Amino acid sequence: MSDFLPYAYLNGQFVPFSEAKISVATHALHYGTAALGGLRGLPNPANANEILLFRLEDHCQRLSRSAHYLGYELPMAQIKTTIIEWVQKNRPTVPFYIRPLVYTSGLGIAPRLHDVEKDFLIYGMPLGDYLSAEGVTCRISSWQRQCDRSFPLRGKLTTSYIVSALAKTEAVASGFDEAILLNTQGKVCEASGMNLFLVRDGQLITPSVDQDILEGITRRSVVELAQAAGVTVLERAVDRTELLIADEVFLTGTAARIVPVRRIETYTLPAQRPLTRQLQQQLQTIVTGRDPNYRHWLDIVPIA
Repeated sequence: MSDFLPYAYLNGQFVPFSEAKISVATHALHYGTAALGGLRGLPNPANANEILLFRLEDHCQRLSRSAHYLGYELPMAQIKTTIIEWVQKNRPTVPFYIRPLVYTSGLGIAPRLHDVEKDFLIYGMPLGDYLSAEGVTCRISSWQRQCDRSFPLRGKLTTSYIVSALAKTEAVASGFDEAILLNTQGKVCEASGMNLFLVRDGQLITPSVDQDILEGITRRSVVELAQAAGVTVLERAVDRTELLIADEVFLTGTAARIVPVRRIETYTLPAQRPLTRQLQQQLQTIVTGRDPNYRHWLDIVPIA
C-alpha cells in the first residue's frame, strides 16, 4: 500500500487507503458506469506548509459535468471542498496525483442509470514523470477513437478507456511508447490518454473539439499560453500525413504535462523543438507557483 497516499475518501468519510473497499457486485465495475478525474498537486517550493493544485476548479467542473451523464448531480463546489479536505488529511510531501471518481455504487445487475445508487470517491499517489521528458515514440493505432454520435466523449467516462488501453498495449507490444488514435473520419484525434499538438511553419495546430477529442484542461492551458505569447493557434481537423512533415509534435495531459514526440512510425521528427521547450518551461514555472501572471490557475491549500 506504500504506493498510495495514506487516506482515501469513500462513502462520505475519510478512511485509511487499505480499508477503502467496494463490493465485487458494484454496478460500475461490471458496466463501466463511472466518470473519472485526475489532477496534480505538489508541495509549494516556497512554503512547505502549502500544497499547490493546478486548475482545481476546472477539473472539478469537468467531473461534475461528466457525472451528469450518469444521472448524478454532484456540484462542483462539493467536489472541490472534498478534494481540499482530502489533501489536508494526507499532507503529501512529494508531487502527487489525485484520482476522484464518481460511479454507480449500487449492487444491481441491470445495465441502467436510473434506480441505482451513485457515490463519489478519491484516492491518490505520488507521481513524477508519467512519460519520458526526453520524448516518446508513437505508432498510428489500428483502433479508432469512438465518435460522439455513439458515445458521450465530452464526459471523462471510464468506459471510453477500453480503446485507450487496447491502443496503448498495441503500441508498446510493437516497440513504441505511445499510440496515436484516428477518429472515424480518419483524422488525427489524440493519444491513448493525451491530447496532441503539432507545429508547422511557426503555427501551433491541434485537433478541434469537433474531432471527438477529450476537451483536455492541459490542452486548453497550452492554447492559452501560446496565444498569449503571440503564437498563431489553429484548432481544426488534422490529417495523419501532417504529422510526418511537422516541425514539432507533442502530447499534453494532466499526468504527462507536455511530452515531445521523437518519432512517429518510421519517421523521425526534428530534434530541435523550440516551441515545445518554451511551453514546457512556462508550464513548469506556473505549476510551481513562480509565475504571478498565472497564479489564478493555482489553488493554495494550507496543510500546517
